Amino acid sequence: MFKSYSMELAGRTLTLETGKMAGLANGSVLVKYGDTTVLVNVTASKEPKEGVDFFPLSVDYEERLYSVGKIPGGYTKREGKPTDKAILTARAIDRPIRPLFPKDFRNDVVVSCLVLSVEQDCSPEVCAMIGTSAALSISDIPFGGPTASVAVGYVDGQVVINPTEAEREVSRLNLTVAGTVDKIAMIEAGAYELTNEEMLNAIKTAHVEIKRICEFIQKMKDEIGKPKFEYTPFAVNEELYELLSENFGERMKQDVQTPDKPERDEKISKLTEDVKAWYGEKFGEEKLEADKSAIGEAIYKLEKKTVRKLILDEGKRVDGRGIYDIRPLSCEVGLIPRVHGSALFNRGRTQVMSIVTLGMKSEEQMLDGIDTEESKRYMHQYNFPGYSVGEAKSSRGPGRREIGHGALAEKALVPVLPTVEEFPYSIRVVSEILSSNGSTSQGSICASTLSLMDAGVPIKKPVAGISTGLITDENDPSRYVVITDIQGIEDFFGDMDFKVGGTRDGITAIQVDIKVDGLSYDIIAEAFDRTLKARTYILDEIMAPQIAEPRPEISKYAPKIINMKINPEKIKDVIGSGGKVINKIIEDTGVKIDIEEDGSVFIYSEDLEGARKAQSIIEEITREIEVDGIYTGKVTRLMNFGAFIDLGGGKEGLLHISKISKERVNKVEDVFKVGDEVTVKVYEIDDQGRINLTRKDLYSEESSLSEEPQEQQ
Repeated sequence: MFKSYSMELAGRTLTLETGKMAGLANGSVLVKYGDTTVLVNVTASKEPKEGVDFFPLSVDYEERLYSVGKIPGGYTKREGKPTDKAILTARAIDRPIRPLFPKDFRNDVVVSCLVLSVEQDCSPEVCAMIGTSAALSISDIPFGGPTASVAVGYVDGQVVINPTEAEREVSRLNLTVAGTVDKIAMIEAGAYELTNEEMLNAIKTAHVEIKRICEFIQKMKDEIGKPKFEYTPFAVNEELYELLSENFGERMKQDVQTPDKPERDEKISKLTEDVKAWYGEKFGEEKLEADKSAIGEAIYKLEKKTVRKLILDEGKRVDGRGIYDIRPLSCEVGLIPRVHGSALFNRGRTQVMSIVTLGMKSEEQMLDGIDTEESKRYMHQYNFPGYSVGEAKSSRGPGRREIGHGALAEKALVPVLPTVEEFPYSIRVVSEILSSNGSTSQGSICASTLSLMDAGVPIKKPVAGISTGLITDENDPSRYVVITDIQGIEDFFGDMDFKVGGTRDGITAIQVDIKVDGLSYDIIAEAFDRTLKARTYILDEIMAPQIAEPRPEISKYAPKIINMKINPEKIKDVIGSGGKVINKIIEDTGVKIDIEEDGSVFIYSEDLEGARKAQSIIEEITREIEVDGIYTGKVTRLMNFGAFIDLGGGKEGLLHISKISKERVNKVEDVFKVGDEVTVKVYEIDDQGRINLTRKDLYSEESSLSEEPQEQQ
């Protein structure tokens, strides 16, 4: 049965339709917002997935280029693998909904968001997030929503909900917030140094609209929602858990409080072996074999509860740190030869190396997506090899996690980068994770800031990143502890990974992952306060002593650049027919040249002398010929009435025989031959653009034909 629901959102009509398309899905919603249209379908398997100890949720955000009237590039002319933007959007859709499924639910659930049309003022990403919540809410899939999402900008000191494309261009904030009626469930932000107070205010303003959308979806659910289907729960065997807790609880508490991660992991592995041996002796090998999986789940739960109880009840962390303490930090710059910039950043057992490469403007990354961004000159990439966590696995290229972490670090650093006018290079930073025990994305922010300064990139301010965690009392959610600088075990067993990157003066990036049903404003405010103090300490006490500001010169191995501006009408003269002129310049000088439509010319060369030579040639080609201007050119043709002079840039002028000298000249050949250099003055450019030259006006009374006048320009 077709149903349509509408509400006003940020001055535009949001419509959710169901019952017309994709009738075999568990839930289907067509979202319309302005002219943006997204079809969201949710499906679930009838049986649980075997052999997994997690909820198998998959989210696909599928961009179709027909949505913006484009035909895909490439040989096949069809969409290929998802763009980075699509992957990041899928991750943003996943984060707020995942905690709202039952914890013991193991059925496959797939969310498919198909972008059908895009009006750039109406975000398809926000439509997909709202549509996902609505489709899950009205479906028969067990889901504890609804959730809702909005985009937030900050324009002229004002918070703007779902900003238009024009507003996004001037906004100091690119924020996506998701939540339920009661709490904030997801925060993803890039910002130009917003203060904690400004950011919290933006989140609170977003939550007002989120509540309205949740109530709108709830009404839809109440009217047409299907009853939720029954499922097979996959909970830990409580009787087994209590048995292990009684017999091994104290040992778990002792073993888990080991500062060094490898040593702690070894102790937990030994404890697991001892538990199985004890269980086999007590109940027999046959019973042990049958219960091996359940024993593993019970040990995991015992470790998790022990870690959480230590923090919540005793204020103790497994590595001996206090609640506010940061792991030991160190850093180093300039450690890799020949690369353009490098840095190593250590935070406990987490170790990140970032390396910078500077390239031509034309080497920026080209984007083929559904928004209006066609390229980006700053590229931040993140690699997470198996050896970083001690696993023997080969690299298979970047996955969604790698793309997400790289994008977060990129978002944190973009606000402090120089403009292309200030620093006309493409910039690529690669963060190699050498060792991981939590907070690698924040370590990559710190390492990349250091490497950029080592490379001589004139960033406005250094940026650091830090994350906080959360442990809540399962019986009393109002009782909680926020911890600074979480390591891997606290991320696995905790309720929150609240990552914040920024300068001393403000926030530049946020990403929040949570495992509970949401965060209160008090928790968010405390996380902001903790991260500000921590990153200020990192910037002042750890990073600044190594390198406080960008190096004054770029690496000798980086291409040198000269930036100049020419009249756009002269571009064709510089390029020449079929690229003949520009290719000759490149061949003669050994440079690389980028020319943009506005007349910006970028000359790159490892040899600065070659770049200056190319600049001189281009200046010669493009210089404007003006009346009263004095120029040196070459004689190209001799006629009985005068000589034609090549003035450069494809311009030729006539030096009449009467204008050669104050003395009488009988034959032009008596004074010049083809190829002679001669300095002349332009005394006239007629209506047809013909250039008339004089030479005699440049001589003093004492000059003679044998003396060449000096060029005055």
